[in-house]
Amino acid sequence: MNEIIKNIEAAQLKENVGEFGVGDTVKVHAKIKEGNRERIQVFEGVVLKRQGGGARETFTVRKNSNGIGVEKTWPLHSPSIEKVEVVRYGKVRRAKLNYLRGRVGKAAKVKELVK
Repeated sequence: MNEIIKNIEAAQLKENVGEFGVGDTVKVHAKIKEGNRERIQVFEGVVLKRQGGGARETFTVRKNSNGIGVEKTWPLHSPSIEKVEVVRYGKVRRAKLNYLRGRVGKAAKVKELVK
């Protein structure tokens, strides 16, 4: 990739990105704009995947809301994300947890990693 593009992307990276991985339960504090006001909304769920690299890196979080699975994907270095807080670490053996989409209830749980 061109050196100019690398320098521009490096300037847009956040310094304090939370240390989290696939299978972790996280709280994503995202800024929501409503009219002329701005507030922070928390989205808590399991990280299904992290993909990409550098300024283009994204992560997907899935939660169960009123019996319906809800997934959101955010750019990791987005200014609309206030912080990513890890609630618990998950013990998984794969990079993408797409199999969780077809599961309901206790079957959709990820084992906790004890450190």
